[in-house]
Amino acid sequence: MTEPTISQLQPMPDDWQRALAVVAHPDDLEYGCAAAIAAWTDAGREVSYVLATRGEAGIDTVDPARCGPLREREQRASATVVGVSEVAFLDHADGVIEYGPALRRDITAAIRRHRPELVVTLNHRDTWGGSAWNTPDHVAVGRATLDAAGDAGNRWIFPELTEQGLEPWDGVRWVAVAGSDAPTHAVDATAGLERAVRSLLEHRTYIEALTDEDPETYARTLLTGFAEEAGKRFGNRPAVAFELFPR
Repeated sequence: MTEPTISQLQPMPDDWQRALAVVAHPDDLEYGCAAAIAAWTDAGREVSYVLATRGEAGIDTVDPARCGPLREREQRASATVVGVSEVAFLDHADGVIEYGPALRRDITAAIRRHRPELVVTLNHRDTWGGSAWNTPDHVAVGRATLDAAGDAGNRWIFPELTEQGLEPWDGVRWVAVAGSDAPTHAVDATAGLERAVRSLLEHRTYIEALTDEDPETYARTLLTGFAEEAGKRFGNRPAVAFELFPR
């Protein structure tokens, strides 16, 4: 029998200038797509981050009142490593984000404010593929981001945003979902992989609570493994994979 053909990932579109990444927690972007973001900022593109929470419920041994500010500092340092200077937090409650109009409104406002052509988010499906269950926060934020990309262009949805001076923005051309088990496109991670590792390492408090492994070994092994796996469908080059939803 012949081996099954592995479908190849297509290169991500590159005819854009501004991107907005919207995720639930500090470290969500660093677990897999920071190498792509580094490549984009290297090319002179503008990338901004919006996080629904400050990750205050993410470390069992650290009280949320102390954990939130700590993880915010780590996220800002992490973003700087890959060339991102603007990081905003929506202050939804970590662990219990609710999908619905309030979340959609906040993300719609961010899209209108930043006016991106590309929006990036994280896996919005129930699993990471197979039986690996996703978290409710990721599902809620990913789905709301996909919806808000359309809401942002409709002046009759959340009209209060227009009254606040946030004019409709119908310029989102794609939403790219990282961590999907059905990727369609990829970005070459070769140049950005080392900075992606350093970016994840900025979340040292979280990593040290998560594993007894040496943080650098943990980060490098994890991200290299992800990039090599995606690269099997991208000319055997290290890659960051996305499921791309054109608009």
